[in-house]
Amino acid sequence: MNKTLAKILKIGVPLALGVFLIWYIYNKFTPLQLQELSGYVKNANYWIIAAAVFLNLLSHLARAHRWSFMLEPLGYKPKLANNFMAVSVAYLMNIFIPKSGEVSRGIVLDKYEKIPFSAGFGTIISERIIDLFFLIGFILVALVLKFDILQGYIIETIPTSIVNTLLIGVIALIVFVGLFLKFSRSKTNSKVKTFLLGLKEGVLSIITMKKKGLFVVYSFGIWGLYLLSFFVATQALLETSDIGIGTVIIAFVVGSFTFAFTNSGFGTYPAAMAGVLVLFNVPFTVGTAFGWIIWSSGITSIIVIGVGSLLFLPVYNKNN
Repeated sequence: MNKTLAKILKIGVPLALGVFLIWYIYNKFTPLQLQELSGYVKNANYWIIAAAVFLNLLSHLARAHRWSFMLEPLGYKPKLANNFMAVSVAYLMNIFIPKSGEVSRGIVLDKYEKIPFSAGFGTIISERIIDLFFLIGFILVALVLKFDILQGYIIETIPTSIVNTLLIGVIALIVFVGLFLKFSRSKTNSKVKTFLLGLKEGVLSIITMKKKGLFVVYSFGIWGLYLLSFFVATQALLETSDIGIGTVIIAFVVGSFTFAFTNSGFGTYPAAMAGVLVLFNVPFTVGTAFGWIIWSSGITSIIVIGVGSLLFLPVYNKNN
């Protein structure tokens, strides 16, 4: 019962937050503002948006290719097509259940490439660690470029009490897991240790991989494509086409956080875009429209490619 409740809360809370933000923001708009919002959405250049979506898809392909570099030291050479479809399915799953995409990627390769889930999942964790470093790098750049404005936004948006509570919770969880693994003699402990060994193998694949240089190049390429895609999208609206690179990076970082911690930014992404861009004198209605345009186009592509991958995976691997 507790596990069921936890799953419901994990899915329901982010969704409820998204629904609330949508309701709250649109109830604040006057009829004239809603008309303005509709006008921005209708008048956006969707050829530019299509180009931004294409760049995002290229980043997914690069991510799929980079994954091969991590699996090779473990003795596995999966097909690039399977890697790409596994990544696409992962993005699709994250829309509905936050962080479930990492698990689904491991399951797809386990099923179609016979790569043990623990080893494949270990490389995915390694990948997420690398992604975290890049995100931290963008945060540092944003802090340097717009420190005063960004500091004020973070303080207003994330109460210190919440940050402290999260830190205490993470530390307590680490201590509990450490004590459990050291002193427990249960079968569960044995299974967890076996699983962790598989994770360790995957994480160490970064050190043992033969193509470290290409891995680094691809990592920069993936995040470069993310940022370029976001910048290209700003050109779709006249009102956002002249914002500076510092503002672009800050908005990109804020948007990335909403995707990382909610159901792929449902409701929260447009709200975050409007909230951060208004700090740089972009009207709230423009920021809201911009956020919805980027989010809806990105989610549409994820659903189309993800569902297509789910359907094509068994066909592609039928004779394997």
